Amino acid sequence: MSDAARAGRYLGAAICDRQVTELTGIARGLIADGHLSDAEIVFLHKWLAANEGVHSHPMVSRLIQRIEESAADKVIDEDERRDLHDTLNRLTGNDFELGEVLKSTTLPLDNPAPALTFERQRYCFTGTFVTGTRKQCEAEVISRGGRCGTIAWSTNVLVIGEYATASWAQSSFGRKIEQAVEWQNQGSPIRIVSEAHWRQHID
Repeated sequence: MSDAARAGRYLGAAICDRQVTELTGIARGLIADGHLSDAEIVFLHKWLAANEGVHSHPMVSRLIQRIEESAADKVIDEDERRDLHDTLNRLTGNDFELGEVLKSTTLPLDNPAPALTFERQRYCFTGTFVTGTRKQCEAEVISRGGRCGTIAWSTNVLVIGEYATASWAQSSFGRKIEQAVEWQNQGSPIRIVSEAHWRQHID
Protein backbone atom coordinates (compact mmCIF):
# COMPACT_ATOMS: atom_id res chain seq x y z
CA MET A 1 0.00 0.00 0.00
CA SER A 2 1.35 3.43 -0.93
CA ASP A 3 1.97 6.18 1.62
CA ALA A 4 -0.89 8.19 0.09
CA ALA A 5 -3.27 5.24 0.45
CA ARG A 6 -2.23 4.69 4.06
CA ALA A 7 -2.70 8.37 4.81
CA GLY A 8 -6.12 8.31 3.18
CA ARG A 9 -7.18 5.30 5.21
CA TYR A 10 -5.95 6.91 8.42
CA LEU A 11 -7.79 10.13 7.63
CA GLY A 12 -10.98 8.24 6.84
CA ALA A 13 -10.77 6.33 10.13
CA ALA A 14 -10.14 9.56 12.04
CA ILE A 15 -13.19 11.21 10.45
CA CYS A 16 -15.33 8.18 11.26
CA ASP A 17 -14.14 8.16 14.88
CA ARG A 18 -14.87 11.88 15.24
CA GLN A 19 -18.34 11.51 13.72
CA VAL A 20 -19.14 8.50 15.92
CA THR A 21 -18.10 10.55 18.96
CA GLU A 22 -20.37 13.38 17.80
CA LEU A 23 -23.22 10.95 17.17
CA THR A 24 -22.78 9.47 20.64
CA GLY A 25 -23.16 12.94 22.14
CA ILE A 26 -26.24 13.62 20.06
CA ALA A 27 -27.74 10.27 21.05
CA ARG A 28 -27.21 10.97 24.74
CA GLY A 29 -28.96 14.31 24.36
CA LEU A 30 -31.90 12.84 22.47
CA ILE A 31 -32.60 10.07 24.99
CA ALA A 32 -31.89 12.14 28.11
CA ASP A 33 -35.60 12.73 28.78
CA GLY A 34 -36.53 9.10 28.08
CA HIS A 35 -38.57 9.89 24.96
CA LEU A 36 -37.87 10.35 21.25
CA SER A 37 -40.16 12.80 19.49
CA ASP A 38 -40.88 12.71 15.75
CA ALA A 39 -38.88 15.93 15.33
CA GLU A 40 -35.87 14.38 17.10
CA ILE A 41 -36.04 11.29 14.89
CA VAL A 42 -36.22 13.46 11.75
CA PHE A 43 -33.22 15.50 12.97
CA LEU A 44 -31.25 12.31 13.63
CA HIS A 45 -32.13 10.92 10.20
CA LYS A 46 -30.91 14.12 8.51
CA TRP A 47 -27.70 14.15 10.56
CA LEU A 48 -26.94 10.55 9.59
CA ALA A 49 -27.62 11.31 5.92
CA ALA A 50 -25.15 14.20 6.07
CA ASN A 51 -22.40 12.24 7.85
CA GLU A 52 -21.66 9.23 5.67
CA GLY A 53 -18.41 8.53 7.48
CA VAL A 54 -20.29 6.70 10.24
CA HIS A 55 -22.28 4.45 7.91
CA SER A 56 -19.69 1.67 7.98
CA HIS A 57 -19.98 1.39 11.75
CA PRO A 58 -22.03 -1.81 12.39
CA MET A 59 -24.30 -0.40 15.06
CA VAL A 60 -24.79 2.87 13.20
CA SER A 61 -25.74 1.07 10.00
CA ARG A 62 -28.33 -0.87 12.01
CA LEU A 63 -29.62 2.40 13.47
CA ILE A 64 -29.97 3.89 9.97
CA GLN A 65 -31.87 0.81 8.84
CA ARG A 66 -34.18 1.08 11.86
CA ILE A 67 -34.95 4.75 11.18
CA GLU A 68 -35.55 4.30 7.46
CA GLU A 69 -37.84 1.32 7.94
CA SER A 70 -39.73 2.98 10.79
CA ALA A 71 -40.29 6.11 8.72
CA ALA A 72 -41.18 4.29 5.50
CA ASP A 73 -44.93 4.55 6.15
CA LYS A 74 -44.53 8.09 7.56
CA VAL A 75 -45.94 6.87 10.89
CA ILE A 76 -43.66 5.89 13.78
CA ASP A 77 -45.57 3.75 16.24
CA GLU A 78 -44.67 3.43 19.90
CA ASP A 79 -42.94 0.06 19.52
CA GLU A 80 -40.75 1.50 16.75
CA ARG A 81 -40.05 4.55 18.89
CA ARG A 82 -38.95 2.33 21.79
CA ASP A 83 -36.77 0.23 19.47
CA LEU A 84 -35.01 3.37 18.25
CA HIS A 85 -34.60 4.60 21.82
CA ASP A 86 -33.04 1.29 22.87
CA THR A 87 -30.71 1.31 19.85
CA LEU A 88 -29.52 4.83 20.72
CA ASN A 89 -29.07 3.79 24.34
CA ARG A 90 -26.84 0.93 23.29
CA LEU A 91 -24.93 3.17 20.88
CA THR A 92 -24.02 5.53 23.71
CA GLY A 93 -22.23 2.68 25.45
CA ASN A 94 -24.49 2.83 28.49
CA ASP A 95 -25.11 -0.89 28.47
CA PHE A 96 -23.82 -2.32 25.21
CA GLU A 97 -20.52 -3.39 23.72
CA LEU A 98 -20.67 -2.94 19.96
CA GLY A 99 -20.87 -6.13 17.95
CA GLU A 100 -21.56 -8.40 20.91
CA VAL A 101 -24.61 -10.58 21.15
CA LEU A 102 -26.08 -11.03 24.58
CA LYS A 103 -25.27 -14.34 26.23
CA SER A 104 -28.51 -16.28 26.55
CA THR A 105 -27.70 -17.28 30.14
CA THR A 106 -28.48 -13.74 31.28
CA LEU A 107 -32.07 -13.99 30.05
CA PRO A 108 -34.99 -16.00 31.47
CA LEU A 109 -35.25 -18.24 28.41
CA ASP A 110 -37.15 -21.51 28.55
CA ASN A 111 -34.79 -24.40 29.20
CA PRO A 112 -35.02 -26.68 27.39
CA ALA A 113 -36.07 -24.50 24.49
CA PRO A 114 -39.39 -25.71 23.06
CA ALA A 115 -40.15 -26.81 19.53
CA LEU A 116 -42.01 -23.97 17.84
CA THR A 117 -45.05 -24.08 15.59
CA PHE A 118 -46.78 -21.17 13.87
CA GLU A 119 -50.31 -22.13 12.81
CA ARG A 120 -52.79 -20.28 15.08
CA GLN A 121 -49.95 -19.32 17.44
CA ARG A 122 -49.58 -15.75 18.73
CA TYR A 123 -46.03 -14.34 18.81
CA CYS A 124 -44.59 -11.22 20.40
CA PHE A 125 -41.15 -9.85 19.48
CA THR A 126 -39.07 -7.63 21.73
CA GLY A 127 -35.56 -6.20 21.56
CA THR A 128 -33.36 -5.65 18.50
CA PHE A 129 -33.02 -8.41 15.94
CA VAL A 130 -30.21 -9.77 13.78
CA THR A 131 -32.79 -11.22 11.38
CA GLY A 132 -34.28 -7.82 10.50
CA THR A 133 -36.77 -5.35 11.86
CA ARG A 134 -39.56 -6.40 14.19
CA LYS A 135 -42.04 -6.07 11.33
CA GLN A 136 -39.93 -8.34 9.14
CA CYS A 137 -39.79 -10.94 11.91
CA GLU A 138 -43.56 -10.69 12.36
CA ALA A 139 -44.03 -11.19 8.63
CA GLU A 140 -42.17 -14.52 8.87
CA VAL A 141 -44.67 -15.69 11.50
CA ILE A 142 -47.73 -14.40 9.66
CA SER A 143 -46.64 -16.08 6.41
CA ARG A 144 -46.65 -19.38 8.32
CA GLY A 145 -50.16 -18.98 9.67
CA GLY A 146 -49.36 -17.33 12.99
CA ARG A 147 -50.39 -14.01 14.53
CA CYS A 148 -48.36 -11.24 16.12
CA GLY A 149 -49.01 -8.47 18.58
CA THR A 150 -47.94 -6.92 21.84
CA ILE A 151 -47.45 -9.02 24.95
CA ALA A 152 -50.73 -10.44 26.29
CA TRP A 153 -51.97 -13.38 28.31
CA SER A 154 -52.94 -15.01 25.01
CA THR A 155 -49.36 -14.76 23.69
CA ASN A 156 -47.89 -18.20 23.00
CA VAL A 157 -44.27 -17.24 22.33
CA LEU A 158 -42.14 -14.23 23.29
CA VAL A 159 -39.05 -13.93 21.09
CA ILE A 160 -36.14 -11.87 22.43
CA GLY A 161 -33.82 -10.25 19.89
CA GLU A 162 -30.17 -11.26 19.95
CA TYR A 163 -28.98 -7.66 20.29
CA ALA A 164 -30.30 -7.33 23.80
CA THR A 165 -28.34 -6.03 26.77
CA ALA A 166 -27.04 -7.48 29.99
CA SER A 167 -29.11 -4.87 31.83
CA TRP A 168 -32.27 -5.85 29.95
CA ALA A 169 -34.45 -5.28 33.01
CA GLN A 170 -33.74 -1.53 32.76
CA SER A 171 -34.55 -1.39 29.03
CA SER A 172 -38.00 -0.69 27.64
CA PHE A 173 -38.20 -4.18 26.12
CA GLY A 174 -37.37 -5.60 29.55
CA ARG A 175 -40.92 -4.86 30.71
CA LYS A 176 -42.27 -7.39 28.21
CA ILE A 177 -39.83 -10.00 29.46
CA GLU A 178 -40.75 -9.34 33.08
CA GLN A 179 -44.45 -9.55 32.23
CA ALA A 180 -43.97 -12.88 30.45
CA VAL A 181 -42.05 -14.31 33.42
CA GLU A 182 -44.75 -13.11 35.82
CA TRP A 183 -47.46 -14.74 33.73
CA GLN A 184 -45.46 -17.97 33.49
CA ASN A 185 -45.34 -18.01 37.29
CA GLN A 186 -49.12 -17.59 37.31
CA GLY A 187 -49.60 -20.61 35.07
CA SER A 188 -49.58 -19.07 31.59
CA PRO A 189 -48.21 -21.42 28.90
CA ILE A 190 -46.29 -18.55 27.27
CA ARG A 191 -42.84 -19.62 26.12
CA ILE A 192 -39.76 -17.34 26.14
CA VAL A 193 -37.17 -18.05 23.46
CA SER A 194 -34.17 -16.39 21.86
CA GLU A 195 -34.13 -15.05 18.33
CA ALA A 196 -31.48 -17.67 17.47
CA HIS A 197 -33.81 -20.50 18.53
CA TRP A 198 -36.78 -18.96 16.69
CA ARG A 199 -34.68 -18.49 13.56
CA GLN A 200 -33.88 -22.21 13.47
CA HIS A 201 -37.58 -22.81 12.86
CA ILE A 202 -37.87 -20.43 9.89
CA ASP A 203 -34.60 -21.20 8.08
